[in-house]
Amino acid sequence: MSKSRKKWLIPMTMLLSISMLLSACGGAKDSSNGSASNGGSSDKPVELIWYTIGAPPKDLEKVEAEINKYTAEKIGVTVDMKMIDFGDYSQKMQVMAASGEPMDILFTSSWAFDYVQNARKGAFMELDELLEKEGQGIKEVLDPAFLEGSKVDGHNYAIPANKELPAQEVWRFNKKLVDKYNLDISKVDTLESLEPLLKVIKENEPNVVPLAISKDFGPLTPYDAVIEKMPMAVHLDDKENLKVVNTLESPELMAALKTMNKYYKAGYISPEAATTTSTQDLFTSGNWFVDRAATQPFADNLWSQSYGYPVVSTPANDPVVYNWSVMGSMQAISANSEYPEEAMKFLNLLNTDAKLRNLVDSGIEGEHYKKVSENVMENLPASKNYDVPTFTFGNVMLTYLNPEDPENKWEEFKKFNESGTNAPLLGFNFNPSKVSSELAAVNNVKEEFWAPLMTGTVDPEQYLPKAVEKLKAAGLDKIMTEVQSQVDAWKASK
Repeated sequence: MSKSRKKWLIPMTMLLSISMLLSACGGAKDSSNGSASNGGSSDKPVELIWYTIGAPPKDLEKVEAEINKYTAEKIGVTVDMKMIDFGDYSQKMQVMAASGEPMDILFTSSWAFDYVQNARKGAFMELDELLEKEGQGIKEVLDPAFLEGSKVDGHNYAIPANKELPAQEVWRFNKKLVDKYNLDISKVDTLESLEPLLKVIKENEPNVVPLAISKDFGPLTPYDAVIEKMPMAVHLDDKENLKVVNTLESPELMAALKTMNKYYKAGYISPEAATTTSTQDLFTSGNWFVDRAATQPFADNLWSQSYGYPVVSTPANDPVVYNWSVMGSMQAISANSEYPEEAMKFLNLLNTDAKLRNLVDSGIEGEHYKKVSENVMENLPASKNYDVPTFTFGNVMLTYLNPEDPENKWEEFKKFNESGTNAPLLGFNFNPSKVSSELAAVNNVKEEFWAPLMTGTVDPEQYLPKAVEKLKAAGLDKIMTEVQSQVDAWKASK
């Protein structure tokens, strides 16, 4: 699989974050005269230690040397890139941040090395003034919703990557099976509307899993969760009162869980769904019919290229900008960085200079890729030695297109970003300090029943009331009261 195809898969499935404006793409926004301001000089560049997520590729040092030639000349800065694999990143960064390990720039997000939690702990530097002084290029290219939605207690502590801003889910289909049985997916827009198609597959394809889901699946309901995969939320339509409700007691969730249980009993869902951690083997073998995934413009092309067979999709909900979608990929400056101004100059260049952004993303021109035209590239065989996750490094809309990408790809991203409506709690971040023991207890109870309920493995009419009772005994009502009080204070402060 080619680098450009593979490295997009993580944001498509694990994430969904970040946005927009292409007007400032291309030219470098040089915010420095080439000398470093904190202890460096034009003779000796300042070296920044940069921790970021992803398996370190074989040619990292070779590419880093080219990056440093460029940035030393541009802004008097070099970087020492330290990449840590996805599975280890959060834990290793927590340990290093707590021990005061020297670092300047570090990847953080809503799902890895938790942004809000670590901003509150003091791991990251507050960036408001630095953004004004050295980050004007960033402010020009980012949709304002990124910086607004990623504030913690009124301040910015990291720079969100400029990519897809809203979160939208789609029903995603194996096109071979859609074509084979001449199925009409245009009418599919809800969980319930899948039923006739699942029936056809179940009756005719014994080796295919009709609805491919893992233990992390959850039916879509119209709520903005205060904490992901926890039951405290505000209805998406409730932008005035912001009433916090228990989604496990909502009619929408009960209806969806009944449908899931019906599908489970009919054999449309794998019997192991509640303990399955990944459906990747089904995508490799092609033995699946439909699943649900986070989308972005031209996602079908990416999935089709990645799996080696055609995938088509239809919207499962509307695009909405949530806190977690804004915070899906961010770069912070360490609170103990010796060179915060240089770090911000580097991040500004990374987000505004196409040459640097593509060097970091695709490696060395002529070795790892070749230019097909001004903004289109093609991977060379050596690209396998430099394979990094595109979405983690800032302004994705500066990256070169692949030959199969449509010319208007980034314009479509911009339209997609503009199409999202803001969730009611965008910009609100719950402070759990007053109810931390209750949250831990609720989380333990949740682990028992969440996956069996959400995957349809158990009957919700029997199981859900028991779950709610146990959660309340663990302190859910106290948490909800504290959440409501913080939401009310936040609403009043706006």
